[in-house]
Amino acid sequence: MHRISSRVVAVVLSLAGGLGSLFAADVLHFRVDDTIQPASQSFIARMINEAERDGRDLVVMELDTPGGLLESTRGITSTITGSKVPVAILVAPGGAQAASAGFFILMSADIAAMTPGTNTGAAHPVGGKGEDIGEHMNAKVTNDASAMIRALAEGRGRNLEKAVEAVVESASYTASEALELGLIDLVVNNIDELLEELNGWEITRFDGSTVTLDLEEPRIFRAEPSSAERFLSVLANPNIAYLLMALGMLGIYVEVTHPGAIFPGVVGVIAMLLALYSLSVLPVNLAGVALIVVGLLLFVLEVKVASYGMLTVGGLVSFVLGSLMLFDSPVPDMRVSLGVIIPTALLVALVTGFLLSRVLKAHSRRPTTGKDGLVGEVGRVVRDLDPRGTVAVHGEWWDARTMGPPVVRDEEVRVLAVAGRCLEVERVGGEPAEH
Repeated sequence: MHRISSRVVAVVLSLAGGLGSLFAADVLHFRVDDTIQPASQSFIARMINEAERDGRDLVVMELDTPGGLLESTRGITSTITGSKVPVAILVAPGGAQAASAGFFILMSADIAAMTPGTNTGAAHPVGGKGEDIGEHMNAKVTNDASAMIRALAEGRGRNLEKAVEAVVESASYTASEALELGLIDLVVNNIDELLEELNGWEITRFDGSTVTLDLEEPRIFRAEPSSAERFLSVLANPNIAYLLMALGMLGIYVEVTHPGAIFPGVVGVIAMLLALYSLSVLPVNLAGVALIVVGLLLFVLEVKVASYGMLTVGGLVSFVLGSLMLFDSPVPDMRVSLGVIIPTALLVALVTGFLLSRVLKAHSRRPTTGKDGLVGEVGRVVRDLDPRGTVAVHGEWWDARTMGPPVVRDEEVRVLAVAGRCLEVERVGGEPAEH
């Protein structure tokens, strides 16, 4: 009887454990450590949609971003505030940041948390290079961003005044400062501590409804970006976009100047198509594109015009300035690095100049085949030229006529021109006529 009761207890405990795991909370966890652009926006939207579809109880997003595009930021905050599943954002690990666009995303979360050693804020809108953008435009853009952050902070019950200061005055906050000022809800060391703190936490959703989190022994499902999302994120890197554009231009130029090479043309077209996608998702400055094109034209002209290097210098300056201006973003990670620009500009100038000089050299070289290859060749008279006769050139007999005095048999003549099937010649020793 004792053995039977022990087995019954074991079965009951096993069933209880199974039922406990069946009703355990499901948490979807993923990480965003990139600039905010369409690729990261797509990934975040997919994660939240999957959480809604699979009935997860909580979404936890680890965030580390220097900022990004305002349009993508709006899309992400709208996805988070409209999510059916509560969203917690943790700025982690130590040394990470949720700056600029990241501050807006952090403020949109149901639960905003940071780890020690992180910071957030500095969300004031500026020009493409980080400069002030003029009084009237600055007021317009700042007011729009201020209204956006007020809506998010008010909807989440956070410190409205300090949130606006981050936008209007570029204020930045450490984790402890943000917690003390009521901008975030928690400071924790890691995701496990975050989930432990959130167990039993009552959340007021953006629509005013309340949800109490039950995170007793939660099951954590970790997700990663797909290969396609990683690839698109790489393409959204300004340095990669810039290199693809330079490679595309060089490849197409090689194919144009050396028809039939095929491989450079194929590589150039593919690189240029990828670069065009990158340019479509990045804040491109048309003035920068124009300067890059002008720089390439100056490289080409240097080979044709004797400028003693001035055109090359002008081309390098134009190319470098255009590269610096190519992407219009205040976030350094959304602009091309100077360490990439200088080597690329020098390489493009050298390769373009070398290829073009080879083309011009080939064009200036005297033909060696066909009828044009006969001009300048020396032949022997077979039948006297007075003024018409026959000459032997390249082992072939040709009808010929002399442009000067008669020439007798076995004398040497030089071919001046080819007129149909007749050669125009002169006695060797005379100066070739110019044509």
